[in-house]
Amino acid sequence: MTAPKNKDMYSATTRLFGPEPDPAFEDSDRMERVWGRNWGCDTDVGQLRAVLMHRPGNEFDIIDRSKRLEDIGSFGDLEAGWYWQSEHIPDLAEMQSQHDALADLLRSEGVEVIYLEGVEGGRFKSVYTRDSAFAVKGGAIVGRLAPRMRHGEELPVTRTLAKIGMPILRTINGTGMIEGGSFAWLNPKTAVVGRGIRVNDEAIRQVADVLSYQGVELIDIDLRGFDIHIDGHFLMVDVDLALVWPRGLPFSFLERLGELGIRTVEMTPDDNSWIVNGIAVRPGRVIMPRGMSEPTRVALTRRGVEIIEIDYDKMQLNGGGIHCSTCPLIRDSVD
Repeated sequence: MTAPKNKDMYSATTRLFGPEPDPAFEDSDRMERVWGRNWGCDTDVGQLRAVLMHRPGNEFDIIDRSKRLEDIGSFGDLEAGWYWQSEHIPDLAEMQSQHDALADLLRSEGVEVIYLEGVEGGRFKSVYTRDSAFAVKGGAIVGRLAPRMRHGEELPVTRTLAKIGMPILRTINGTGMIEGGSFAWLNPKTAVVGRGIRVNDEAIRQVADVLSYQGVELIDIDLRGFDIHIDGHFLMVDVDLALVWPRGLPFSFLERLGELGIRTVEMTPDDNSWIVNGIAVRPGRVIMPRGMSEPTRVALTRRGVEIIEIDYDKMQLNGGGIHCSTCPLIRDSVD
């Protein structure tokens, strides 16, 4: 009688305390039960639920308008480690006003806006939260920013994600460099990353490793010359529709989009180049900066896209747009 009793106890103990590898870490029900929310994204167009932003603040005090770089028509200080990308530096209040308007618009679309905490040391590029981290299924990948003036932005984003309880599935390490502006979801099983001056092969390998456990293929493409991010040329606006600036993308990638069933609308030379730097808040509903040409507007609306335009020109003077200023943390899947 002893053996069966011990065997039964062993079986019961195994059921109660034994290993349970299934369902996977990123399973939505498990995510809700263990982590409190279904963190992460496997789409760039599903209903946006939560986004990370950073309101321009005291970090902009490092900017000195007397530090003119005449040879490139801009401003900067190599010793202090900052650089401004435009010929005009707007007032901080102007930038805050446009950033606040974007945040308020997102809230009106049902999006929770979570603000980055702990930005220090004159890192005024931290306003572009898209670059320091990006979401995959079940959590975030914290990037490793390439230029010296952006080193250290990873710390406040890591602390903020930890505080809100979002899992960090990978922090890019070693010699890897990547910024989230060069990562995009095409569908729940396919993502793309743009290799270039801000993204190298080592980081691509690390991101591909994370995605491989989720059954996701990572397509890598080469950007042109000194192009920084893929989001200067490509934006998913619906489940099977993308806005593209084709001159900035390899033809092989445009072909691959077709193979995946993704239609494209091509920007015209008359478009404000920043319009592709927008964000979908749900399938077919997109926030974009003003400056869209009529042919592009007609092409998008004929395909059922709702366009919400806002002023964002002051924020763009810092080298980033609406897409750059928003880091999605939770989206509904579109499967």
